[in-house]
Amino acid sequence: MTINEKLATIQTKFKSKKSRFNSFGKYNFRSAEDILEATKPFLLELGVSVTINETLSEVAGLPIMESTATVSDGEHAITATSIVGVDLNQKGMNVPQQFGSASSYAKKYALGNLFLIDDTADSDATNNHGRGNTAKPKLEGAALTKAKAFIKSGGTVDAIKKKYDVPAGVLNTL
Repeated sequence: MTINEKLATIQTKFKSKKSRFNSFGKYNFRSAEDILEATKPFLLELGVSVTINETLSEVAGLPIMESTATVSDGEHAITATSIVGVDLNQKGMNVPQQFGSASSYAKKYALGNLFLIDDTADSDATNNHGRGNTAKPKLEGAALTKAKAFIKSGGTVDAIKKKYDVPAGVLNTL
């Protein structure tokens, strides 16, 4: 079996539930450790190893954590990389925690890239971190009537677009 076939086997059979819960954001997630644990049954079976290497660099004054996940059969290897900025202004965390958080995210996403973990519905992408619903309401009904009056009194379309989801056909009526 080639390294590509071994990786494809892991990618198609891989299962790792989002078994951890973030009580602040109220969502389930999986960690890098969960992903690594789920790959362990494949290691001996397929004769591969998985490693993660990290490097720290700087871009425009921002510390960047680069994580590279590798699957290898001893002869050939396939890698996937992720890059995460380190937020040094993150409230409630000291510097080691800020770097640790970036490292955890970078590892998780490098492994996700390598094993093709589909996280399109992952709460990391959809979580609003307690800020309420961030979706804009559609500009229709009473809101449309108010928007028209706002424009007549000197308001701008840009101001309306910031507050409402404005369908293309509605723009012509403002």
